Amino acid sequence: MTEFHNHKPPDDQALIDRARVLVIVEGTNDIEFLRRISLTLHVISSDLPNLAEMEQQGQLIFVPFGGNNLPSWTHRFAALGKPEFFLLDHEVSPETESRQEAAEIINQRPGCRAIVTRKRSLENYLHPDAIRDAGQIDVVFDDFDPVGTIVAKKLYESGIADGPWEVLSRRSKSRLTSRAKRWLNTTVASQMTAEFIEQRDPHGEIFSWLTTIRQLAHSV
Repeated sequence: MTEFHNHKPPDDQALIDRARVLVIVEGTNDIEFLRRISLTLHVISSDLPNLAEMEQQGQLIFVPFGGNNLPSWTHRFAALGKPEFFLLDHEVSPETESRQEAAEIINQRPGCRAIVTRKRSLENYLHPDAIRDAGQIDVVFDDFDPVGTIVAKKLYESGIADGPWEVLSRRSKSRLTSRAKRWLNTTVASQMTAEFIEQRDPHGEIFSWLTTIRQLAHSV
């Protein structure tokens, strides 16, 4: 008679117990960006963590909070006693100010660090050449332009369009923009070389984010 052993997958508490750091971001697109960019930089500098590998090994848990009601998240995981790293998009005023206020609160907690990006969102750190390499489209944007919308419009216009972007419904524009953001944070982020990162991030923000995550992970 064959004996079967029931191997239960680890429960949420086991995963939390094993994790060394929580990385709290606004959404799944941010997670995709960080996984890919960290791998690119880890290859050239082993001191920088490969976040995807840390996640696979259970050392890191990504938490997407959805970008809404940020004040309620500033202490949500305090009872777990785990180091926390928050990465918050700069966005535009008045959203910027509310994020900066939340970051100040988080940074007063031991073992926690919150960063508000210098640029509007993570898509603004992508290089136009990487976008061209991935999608054969040319776009121009600055640090506070809505890159997702700009790219969605360009992709729409480069295809077989029934009419101009401007006549699309708000729902259609939102759907196309969401699709473009996903593409930017996956396909385009994978096209980002170390040179592209350096050109788009002259202040070394991404380097500092990864360094901080590594330090927090080794603080327990």
